[in-house]
Amino acid sequence: MQAITVRDRDAGLAGMSLTDMPYPHAAENDVIVRVHAAGFTPGELDWPATWTDRAGRDRTPSVPGHELSGVVVELGYGTTGLSVGQRVFGLADWTRDGALAEYTAVEARNLAPLPADIDHTVAAALPISGLTAWQGLFDHGRLTTGQTVLIHGAAGGVGSIAVQLAREAGARVIGTGRARDRDRALALGVDTFIDLQAEKLEDAGEADVVFDVIGGDILDRSAALVRAGGTLVSIVMPPKVQPKDGRAVFFVVEPDRGRLADLATRLRDGRLKPLVGAVRPLAEAPAAFAPGKRTPGKTIIRVTED
Repeated sequence: MQAITVRDRDAGLAGMSLTDMPYPHAAENDVIVRVHAAGFTPGELDWPATWTDRAGRDRTPSVPGHELSGVVVELGYGTTGLSVGQRVFGLADWTRDGALAEYTAVEARNLAPLPADIDHTVAAALPISGLTAWQGLFDHGRLTTGQTVLIHGAAGGVGSIAVQLAREAGARVIGTGRARDRDRALALGVDTFIDLQAEKLEDAGEADVVFDVIGGDILDRSAALVRAGGTLVSIVMPPKVQPKDGRAVFFVVEPDRGRLADLATRLRDGRLKPLVGAVRPLAEAPAAFAPGKRTPGKTIIRVTED
């Protein structure tokens, strides 16, 4: 099969190429998925798990990309809950070969059924952003109806989903970003938008939950905006500055089949819309990783035609 692989950590993007790889093995409780569409995170080449397995052993050449949508073609021993021929979407394991390949082995529990009327390219944009947004807002932030949430990067992949989920939950939403993000954030449903380049973050006022996807100085300054009893949540780094009378949480997204199924239902009902940007073929994945002009929406790699 063909896959995008990385072999040399020091080489960075120059070491990423389209190569022939052996067909994957389905371990116990795995499924083999024929990948139709895949998503990736630009910073994956900096993740230790891209280069080593759970025991810390080198696992190169490795396949990046951890969001996928496709069809189950094989079941490993003991696998339950899914069947051959079923459309699925979800998260590939962090320390195993990922989704930028024609086939990949995934733990069945990391996948959810995908309804027939959801396009694979849309589904591949949802797993990390959707689960991160939900877990940040509700599992860690404990956001409830009537509260106020401040969402950094409100027009980005995670932020845009968080805005939609928070609005549906009955929360007041303050969004931040750059000037060019204002119209998109307002269209998603933010009540107030703060341009971080031209306006003072502190003018946003207090919030019950602050959801950070930026880190650094913005994360540090956000602690002062957390209302008493509230929560500062970051997916970038553990907060160095603690809210005076609140909590601070750093987390890494976790797979959740039930929540993925719930997100798919919201997508079908029109209550949730991932921001899909460019859709590129597998051979162009290395170029898609390259830093360059910022474009709206998440880039998706189309691996196999439907």
